[in-house]
Amino acid sequence: MKNLKLTLLALLFGAPILLSAQRIFTKSANVSFDATSKSSPEQIDAKTSTGTIVIDAGTGAVEAAVLMKSFQFEKALMQEHFNENYVESTKFPKATFKGKIVDTSKVNFKQDGTYSISVSGNMTVHGVTKSLTAPATVTVKGGKVSTKADFSLTLADYGVEIPSLVADKVAKVAKVTFNGALEAMK
Repeated sequence: MKNLKLTLLALLFGAPILLSAQRIFTKSANVSFDATSKSSPEQIDAKTSTGTIVIDAGTGAVEAAVLMKSFQFEKALMQEHFNENYVESTKFPKATFKGKIVDTSKVNFKQDGTYSISVSGNMTVHGVTKSLTAPATVTVKGGKVSTKADFSLTLADYGVEIPSLVADKVAKVAKVTFNGALEAMK
């Protein structure tokens, strides 16, 4: 009976440690945004390396976030327009994705390999939340996990208005890519 109590106590207090070991994350995900159209006279793209990704390897839950003001454009004026006129970063400071890996049985987080998967969930941009499914890849190599997901976002669906003066120069669908090397959450 004493051994049973000790075992139950060990499980009770050890469970959070086991569960947290299943969560992997990064605070330095590379996130890119590209809204270049075929008639754009220049690239309309930006990058940041301060995105966050958290994956619960046990359940397949996925969360990702990026601060809109962290995106860096080649031209300062483009960055200013992005933040003030299009995504209104002061009012809507971040974009988030909350969802899950569609089929977690396709990924073995403990075995080297590249796993093609889909993630499905809710994307929130500009204060608007929409459900979506996107292709993603999980790569395990030498015990290290990295991931990449490609999202196509129709700007109008998220209330991002493009003035008619530049409507043909900005893509109606922006390509957003999240990728990063993840580590165990402590």
